[in-house]
Amino acid sequence: MELTPLCWQLLLLSTLVYSSLGQGGASLSITPDRSQFFKLESVSLSCEVQGNSTGWRVVRNTSRGILSECHTDWGKQQGSSCIVSLITSDSGVYWCESGSGEHSNAVNITVPAGAVILESPALPVTEGDSVTLRCRYQETPSNLTADFYKDGSLIRTETTGEMTIPAVSKSDEGLYKCTNSEGESPESRMSVTVNALMEEGSMSVMA
Repeated sequence: MELTPLCWQLLLLSTLVYSSLGQGGASLSITPDRSQFFKLESVSLSCEVQGNSTGWRVVRNTSRGILSECHTDWGKQQGSSCIVSLITSDSGVYWCESGSGEHSNAVNITVPAGAVILESPALPVTEGDSVTLRCRYQETPSNLTADFYKDGSLIRTETTGEMTIPAVSKSDEGLYKCTNSEGESPESRMSVTVNALMEEGSMSVMA
């Protein structure tokens, strides 16, 4: 039975909390680094492990509430990576897990049924980094005028279809989506991590 939107949000939240509490020396990398994809696009997911990588595999929990690992009924194993040619039912939360129960960070992948997506980083970005968000239409032209929203509020309109934040800060963290003449993208969360060097410098100034 397919989960309701509320149940799916709770499932996503519980999975993300679970993953953030017990990282075991592994991280999940995603190429390309974004949260939303058009149908039939490919994504590469890799477990980057400190030390012995034996026994680690990419697993997921989909919006249908099905927990499984790569190369069961989805994905193709290529070396240490899992390659997925995406369809809508592949939307879900992905992470790395070892045979002993250790786990990595989690990333959320969305494959909407519509023709508009927001290209935004799936992995956390660091304070001070330049980040560009793109509102893409599956057909041409791809540079349609787009409205960008953060946490439900319009923040900018761009005629190029992309919005750049020259130096992100914690205040830029939140849920983003975009709209253009062809439709609306789903929302994706952009997370921002503290730049340790910048934090150390500000503490030195305060001292």
